[in-house]
Amino acid sequence: MTFEELGVREDILRAITEMGYEHPMPVQEKVIPHLLNEDSDVVALAQTGTGKTAAFGLPVLQRIDTSLKRPQALILSPTRELCLQIGSDLADYSKYIDNLKVLPVYGGSSIESQIRALREGVQIIVATPGRLIDLINRNTVKMENIHTVILDEADEMLNMGFVDDINEILTNVPDNRKMLLFSATMPAEIAKIAKNYMHNPQEFVIGTRNEGAENVRHIYFLVQARDKYLALKRIADHNPNIYGIIFCRTKRDTQEIADKLIEDGYNADSLHGDLSQAQRDTVMKKFRERNLQLLVATDVAARGLDVNDLTHVINYGIPDDIATYTHRSGRTGRAGKTGISVAIIHTKEKSKLRLIEKRIGKTFEHLEVPNPQQIIEKQLYNLADRIEKVKVDEEEIDKYLPGVKKKLDWLSGVDLLKRVLSLEFNRLLEYYKDAPVLDIPVAEKKGDKKGNRKDPREFTLDEKDRRTAEKGYERIYINLGKADGFFPPNLIDLINQNTKGSRINLGRIDLLSKYSLFDVNKGDAHRVISALKNSDFFGKRVYAEVAVIDKDYSADSVKAKKRASRSEITDNQRDKNRSRRDADKPRHDADKPRRSSQRTRFEEVEFESQQPRKGKKKRNSDAPKHGNFDIFSKKKKR
Repeated sequence: MTFEELGVREDILRAITEMGYEHPMPVQEKVIPHLLNEDSDVVALAQTGTGKTAAFGLPVLQRIDTSLKRPQALILSPTRELCLQIGSDLADYSKYIDNLKVLPVYGGSSIESQIRALREGVQIIVATPGRLIDLINRNTVKMENIHTVILDEADEMLNMGFVDDINEILTNVPDNRKMLLFSATMPAEIAKIAKNYMHNPQEFVIGTRNEGAENVRHIYFLVQARDKYLALKRIADHNPNIYGIIFCRTKRDTQEIADKLIEDGYNADSLHGDLSQAQRDTVMKKFRERNLQLLVATDVAARGLDVNDLTHVINYGIPDDIATYTHRSGRTGRAGKTGISVAIIHTKEKSKLRLIEKRIGKTFEHLEVPNPQQIIEKQLYNLADRIEKVKVDEEEIDKYLPGVKKKLDWLSGVDLLKRVLSLEFNRLLEYYKDAPVLDIPVAEKKGDKKGNRKDPREFTLDEKDRRTAEKGYERIYINLGKADGFFPPNLIDLINQNTKGSRINLGRIDLLSKYSLFDVNKGDAHRVISALKNSDFFGKRVYAEVAVIDKDYSADSVKAKKRASRSEITDNQRDKNRSRRDADKPRHDADKPRRSSQRTRFEEVEFESQQPRKGKKKRNSDAPKHGNFDIFSKKKKR
């Protein structure tokens, strides 16, 4: 199968051929002919890196009327990085299409520049939801000519709280437009969008739903929380040619780990939302050009980044939701190549690991952390390979060979080899001399015997970090978790419904089984706590407080559940007693009407659920604060 056979036009075909496109990938084979020849909407489920941009981009370009200087196609993406990447790819695909303009629209850059570009005329808008809403509210975007709407990385947009913005945007586009939804997973919220805004969509599944990439090997290392960084270094040392991304939960962890790696001599750098756009661009340029071996990044900062030939994705701890892990691991093992997804975990994260295994249908392979002997042996063989493959300029080197040979002639071949290796590895040998074993012993993996149980008040450094807010934020505990069906969109809804005044800016959110922890601006913390204390979530009374580092919240949740159960029993008994007393009273007492101010609990919940929603959902808190405006415009080559 070729792109020409799929129906791709000659001018577009010429551009992608120059880019090295030879044969279409599975998602392209399925989607391109449908978009070119059919009118129905499309839902395509495919992992990151499977060729989705070309799958929707080539047909969209082919349907653009270049004589009309109005937006005809709208592409929504979750982050500015992905927005710019899609814009750049479309510009490359349209290299030989005359007078076609693609405009990336995103926060962190000049909105005035974007408005000017829109007035000059563009045919394709690639946008983040938040900035597009701003432009719509300013009446600067004309939607009446939009014939194609594409939601790329739709599950990520929902995870980032953009569902309200997406709904608002979709109400502003014509009803007769074609809609394409691309996602790695298919959560209920996406199914709902498809039901509300799409017309009999054709579904294409590349691989299996919620499944990780086929060519990815999933492994994990089990260590003490305090030994995670040491394990990370050993993994890097054991893979001399590693080219990978290390994912961390917070911006603080990301910067600290990157700083430590750089200090210890590793070729690494960080990527997170506190960096300026210029800094982010510099880091990514170095990484794409492989001048960096290791990129330490947050999930938000790394979303939408398309880097080829990654050997490893390293999870410095397991993420809370399966979709995030799927996106992480899907960054390696692309285009038929193999990759490795590594998880460095401690004992309390094993349950998350098993849940991910079940959901993606893959078994994680447990490996022991490489020991010093294995690392040194691997490094020596790598040096031998480099020596074997090095190109020798015979003519130039021969000039200096006699003098060097005379200098070292007293050494035998073996002695010379020993000295070369020692010159390279003395530091490594010294570092790993008497290095400890990092793996948790088998007995500890199975759990301590009764009587040797750890004091629940003793927390590891990693657990304490979970309860520590980032700079400028306050960490809040709430008594709702995954077991209650409580997820980030629910938290955002709960806050929006119960707080008045200015919008609340959320930071990091950690969802656990019985409770959750989240960051808000310090100035808003007490307002949020007060508002939440007067609310309920599907009948469960909400409790919130400023998170305490050494408090065992999981134990508190169990106690609270028991108290609630006892309270329910007491209430039932009280009702029975009241019924008996009422039965003994004269008939006219029983006929007295209740006080009008009384309301049953059920009525209370129903009343509260009908309150109008206030405010909009949080936008990307990790988005950069600075950046330049970009427009991609390609003229036909003569």
